[in-house]
Amino acid sequence: MAGRVTLLLWAQTLGLAGAQMSQLLLEPPWRPPVLWDPVTLTCQGSGTTSATTWYKDGQRSGQQGPERLTVTKSGTYTCYRPDSGRSPSVTVSKDWLVLQVPARALLEGDMVTLRCRAWQNRTVTSVSFYREGEKLRGLRDGTELSLSPLQLSDSGRYRCKGRVGYWGSEESAAVRVTVHELFSVPVLAGPPEPTEGSPLTLSCLSTPSPLRPPAPLLHVFYRDGQVLGVPQVSPQLLVPSVGVSHSGNYSCQVRSEGGAVRKISARLRVTVRRVPPSGVSLSAQPPGGQVALGDSLVLSCEVAAGTGPRSFSWHREGSGAPLGTGPRLELRHVGDNDSGQYRCRVSDGDSVAESDPLNVTVLVPVANATITPGPLSHQVWSGDPVTLNCSVQVGSAPVTFTWLWNGQEVAQGPLLELRDIDVGHSGTYQCVATNQLGQDGHREFRALSPELELEVTTWGRGDTVAAGVGSSLLALVLLVAAIVGWQWCHRRAPRTPQDKSVGEGPGGVPMSPDATSMPRRCPRRTPAVTPEGGEVLYSDVVPMARAAGSPGATREVPQVTYAELRGPRWHPGDSGDYENVL
Repeated sequence: MAGRVTLLLWAQTLGLAGAQMSQLLLEPPWRPPVLWDPVTLTCQGSGTTSATTWYKDGQRSGQQGPERLTVTKSGTYTCYRPDSGRSPSVTVSKDWLVLQVPARALLEGDMVTLRCRAWQNRTVTSVSFYREGEKLRGLRDGTELSLSPLQLSDSGRYRCKGRVGYWGSEESAAVRVTVHELFSVPVLAGPPEPTEGSPLTLSCLSTPSPLRPPAPLLHVFYRDGQVLGVPQVSPQLLVPSVGVSHSGNYSCQVRSEGGAVRKISARLRVTVRRVPPSGVSLSAQPPGGQVALGDSLVLSCEVAAGTGPRSFSWHREGSGAPLGTGPRLELRHVGDNDSGQYRCRVSDGDSVAESDPLNVTVLVPVANATITPGPLSHQVWSGDPVTLNCSVQVGSAPVTFTWLWNGQEVAQGPLLELRDIDVGHSGTYQCVATNQLGQDGHREFRALSPELELEVTTWGRGDTVAAGVGSSLLALVLLVAAIVGWQWCHRRAPRTPQDKSVGEGPGGVPMSPDATSMPRRCPRRTPAVTPEGGEVLYSDVVPMARAAGSPGATREVPQVTYAELRGPRWHPGDSGDYENVL
């Protein structure tokens, strides 16, 4: 039916529209209704329509009947339905002056008109309107008061005054006007401290009024008072990846479709936090941080997580000032003092992260390998033990040693022990020294010693030892005999004229003019002549006999005798100066 509306009355005003209760519909849709209008009441509720009971001024009016009632008398009406109970009351007025408002729920933004009417629609002049007892100023003369668009502040008790015909001034009864929210004040919700690089979602939450089907609403977002984008139906603001620049004070505004109602939320402070650096690690080139003396070393610093600008610093254990800045540290021509534990520190201005230490080892290549004992040629006897030692002048530990015999690998370690050797051990010996760079295959550092010629001799070893012992005893006997014979000779030998002319030295010993002559019949000391293949122990020079008194005879030709023994360490080719023992 045209113009038919649902009078929610006090139940709606009190927010109880969701309750299951009977309701009265007014035709025409104004409250309070007036007796001079054709007023029809309709009772709506659960159950059958034939079970409706009507009440007037609290008294039951007739029997149960239809859901509709045409009003013919002034008074207060209610209806009852068994399944939904009694409805709110409606008073039909017959006052001289009545102020009417629309019989519907009034929401923010509505276009509403209040009208001041006289009995039987008589003329009303000098009309004025009041709210809560205060006259509303600035209004033109007329019987209607427009409250458009409605605001929550328009709620209150209204009445009107006016002159009705010739009866003088009249005043209407007060009518309550209740303005309901079209939607609630929005609340902006979202994470106040999102991390840099993460998505950010802000939701503008507002609840529409249950008194009317939801109408489309528009949402506007602000940051530090600046509009972000354009009004949108969606209540959410989505930032795929936030940065520090997205920090600020956010707010949102909800608007009705026509823009008559606008409400703004409280501010939400959003501070974008940087992800602190973490997972700092070091890598080295060459790998493992082992570098040869004089080579280059490059250290790299990696960060697994973290946002924002980063600063790097490099530190070595025991060093004060940073060694460098930046994600890479390059050391050219490393020396011994570059060894140690290195760390990388990363900072974003708010927090600091440090890597685990990386141990850098500067390796000195092996050099100058030597074998001891020397010399380069070594002769030993069969059955003797031989120990050779290999060492290097420089080289970082650990150093490994490999022994070569005639170019073939035969042993490992710095010592080579040969026990009970024989001729088969003769040959060329060398040692190869290698340090760590050669072991792990990164780089080969090897030092090769000079060759050592080892000769094992077996000839004459047993005979020579026995002969040596016998020779020593025989030499001792001959020495004693020679001393005794020399003394006897000097005591018993007669002097010749030549001897007398020479003179005597101290102790009666004849002296030659050069002070070197000895008595002619005594042995004289003569340099030994070494026969091939022997060792001289002594020699004896004896003059040969001549005829007595032979004048002009020549000097005797001496006869040389000698004895020899082979020594225990004699070798062919040995030579030396020997002299007589007497």
